[in-house]
Amino acid sequence: MPTYEYKCQSCKRRFEVSQRMTEAPLTECAECHGPLKRLIGAGAGFLFKGNGFYATDYRSESYKQAAKLASSDATPVAASPTASPTTTPAASPATPSAPAAKSTPTEKKQP
Repeated sequence: MPTYEYKCQSCKRRFEVSQRMTEAPLTECAECHGPLKRLIGAGAGFLFKGNGFYATDYRSESYKQAAKLASSDATPVAASPTASPTTTPAASPATPSAPAAKSTPTEKKQP
């Protein structure tokens, strides 16, 4: 249910009331019986706290189990004690290559 803010025109009292959207707005102050004005609220602020705000939080149990098995089966190379460090081949000295043959544009003959 939305919360609406009201202000009394007579006594200037401000208060909030939780009402259904289909209910008519209040018209009379409960304190002084003066006329009320419903104020335009800034809306409810909300905070993302806790679990449940990521796409992976709503995965099915079968998907989570399959992902867990896949991650436990795959062992990273760096974590393996027998794995040798990866090496990259040394860069060979640049050797000049033969110049590429020049191509000449061909002309189309029109009939």
